[in-house]
Amino acid sequence: MKKQSTQWLLSAAAVGIAGVIFSQSYHAAEAADKGAFETTPEQKLTTRQVAALLDRSHYLNQPLDTAMGQRILQMYFDRLDPNHTLFLQSDIDELTKKYGDTFAERLKRGDLTAGKAIFERYRLRSNQYYDFAKKFLKSDINLKRNDSIVLDREEAQPFTSTKAQRDYWQRQLAFQVISMTLAQEGDKARDKLYMENPDLTLGQDLILAEERTPAEVLLNRLNRQSQQLSRLTGDEIMETLLNTATLTYDPHSNYYAPIQATEMQVQSSLQLEGIGVTIRPYRKNPDYTQIVTLVDGGPAAKTGKIKPNDLILGIAQDGKDMKDVVGWSTREVVALIRGKRGTDVVLKVKQPNTPDTAARLVTITRDIIEQEDSGVEHRVIEIERDNQKPARIGVLEIPSFYLNYQARRNGEKYRSVSIDTQKALEALNKQDIDGLVVDLRNNPGGSLDEVARMLGLFIKQGPLVQIRDNRGNVQVYKDEDGGHQLYDGKMVVITNLASASASEIFAAAIQDYGRGLVVGSTTTGKGSAQIQLDSLALGSATLTQRKFYRITGGSTQNKGVVPDVELVNIYDGADFDERSQKNPLKWDTIKTSPYKPEGKFSSDTLQTLNQQSTIRQTTNPQFVYLNELNKIRNMEDEKRPVKLNIDDRRAHMKDVEAKTLQAENVRRKAMGKPEYKDWTTYQAALEAEFEERSHLKESERPKLPENEVFIIEAAQLMLDADGTEEPVKQSDEVVIDPTTEVVTDVEVDPDLNTAPKQDS
Repeated sequence: MKKQSTQWLLSAAAVGIAGVIFSQSYHAAEAADKGAFETTPEQKLTTRQVAALLDRSHYLNQPLDTAMGQRILQMYFDRLDPNHTLFLQSDIDELTKKYGDTFAERLKRGDLTAGKAIFERYRLRSNQYYDFAKKFLKSDINLKRNDSIVLDREEAQPFTSTKAQRDYWQRQLAFQVISMTLAQEGDKARDKLYMENPDLTLGQDLILAEERTPAEVLLNRLNRQSQQLSRLTGDEIMETLLNTATLTYDPHSNYYAPIQATEMQVQSSLQLEGIGVTIRPYRKNPDYTQIVTLVDGGPAAKTGKIKPNDLILGIAQDGKDMKDVVGWSTREVVALIRGKRGTDVVLKVKQPNTPDTAARLVTITRDIIEQEDSGVEHRVIEIERDNQKPARIGVLEIPSFYLNYQARRNGEKYRSVSIDTQKALEALNKQDIDGLVVDLRNNPGGSLDEVARMLGLFIKQGPLVQIRDNRGNVQVYKDEDGGHQLYDGKMVVITNLASASASEIFAAAIQDYGRGLVVGSTTTGKGSAQIQLDSLALGSATLTQRKFYRITGGSTQNKGVVPDVELVNIYDGADFDERSQKNPLKWDTIKTSPYKPEGKFSSDTLQTLNQQSTIRQTTNPQFVYLNELNKIRNMEDEKRPVKLNIDDRRAHMKDVEAKTLQAENVRRKAMGKPEYKDWTTYQAALEAEFEERSHLKESERPKLPENEVFIIEAAQLMLDADGTEEPVKQSDEVVIDPTTEVVTDVEVDPDLNTAPKQDS
């Protein structure tokens, strides 16, 4: 029998898009068509399929038993109401008593009644909140109170009484009105500055001219949220329940309803079927969706009738009636715009500041859109050296380990990170570079095949990564090309807290082989591999079935990859790494795989490099600026009580503004740039720059100095480390258990991994 293998997904991005429908604890809800929530045969089948996968196929070998069902139920409460402000403790107790012992068994039978009943209770409490908020926001609100509020209640218990709950709601709304009032003060100051100095706008339409009161703006937001909630389909409610079940096993097992499955495909392949526009909520009125840019040569651009800044009023999909999408979320708008190649979609659009009667109807034929700007980028920079010729350093920016698997399987031309990197290295080799910086910052991971092929471009030969399944079987991905290296020069890898999964495999292998330095911040710590399944009745899923390990035997799970040299952590205090997630897999070790390091940095060398870098980081204006921003961010802590007095809050904000402005002006002075005279001028400049950059392709945007400084420092460290590696001895090679299975090239089994259907 032919041995089957599969394409493993090594990405942390899944968490970001995995069906988090109810992301706020104070969503409001209106009466919805109950028929929309009737369970369909496809939903029942999908539920049984997901339950079976968890029960029998997850890495943990944890049966979906009564105890696990109770854990899933509690997490379902938390995902619907993460801040614990909607469900009362009596709700939790009642629903747990009613469904706790049978929750797992219901899922295995495809019975969604418990999940729907809990959602209905959530909807009821949301309605109550909305009614309360509507009444409160129409009253005279005291903005100079003597009490306070703790905004982050994730670890707090649900309220035990309606009175305590309503008291919190009132304080929460008062805080929002205070925050909105102060924000509007800043907006009006900027509007005045723009009108008096129109050149500051850089030609962008930045004047808000907001005439609504803070209470009116907040009411509008709540109305929009309630309408979005009322439009949720049964598939999306099922998605939240099933995704909760998978996330109770580990943070990277996910279920995606059809719409979200399309998003997963876009991330992994850099390709989608649509019209070629980027959209966002209109900054002057988020009820409207604004077209920001058009993809050159894309379907929308080819019509000549769609313009940047157009507001989308309505969408008619595939010959259906036009839907009014004012007040819809961008996710909902995207779902209507996307569709199969060759089908038509009609957009009703208008330019800002024009009446609805001026709207245009534009018919666009969908086509495949390649996201060219999202792939590997390469360039050459020069680094000044004392009394030496400037060093020419190649820079590789790798956004993800992407692969268009479906196109490859179909024998079509396809994009992948290894193909793009090979082309980039060939181009850089022709430019006689003195070293290479590989930038993996914010890289969420991707395909295991691709990271293995990537490493083969840099390493002579040997093991690259080890993978263990839930039965203890270990596979070793190995580079066996006779010692060929496309690039064999000096190199350094930059990581940060958002470098995950496949990025960690790459950085760990480069570090273990002594092939180059790893600098930056400790990585995410996502050391698990997922299989992608689209054979479900509805949507798709990822399921954790393996963990990966360094060739030295240690897992990157939880611990991540610790850099050889620490640079400023721009995510200081953030909690999106594996160590901060619920239900993460544990760190452990397996046997070492045999490998021979190509270089070895001594502890003395690394200590010297860290000392030298620390001196530069304490004097470089960009690093000093980033350190100051970390200190300023730490002034805000939602776990601490915040006073509900607008004067106190204004004083706090002025303090934050003053410190931020001072940090920016110190940096600008060091760069020989004029200082900003006040906070309003500074904010206006930032806003104009952001708007201007948003209309440029990613590859055309000027490099930000606070980002580029990491590239320069990494290159400097690489050059400082040149020649300091200790010689590699024969004894450095380690022997492995000979029974370990070795995998040199993995062919994808189409039955186990097909790309998600691109349903709209």
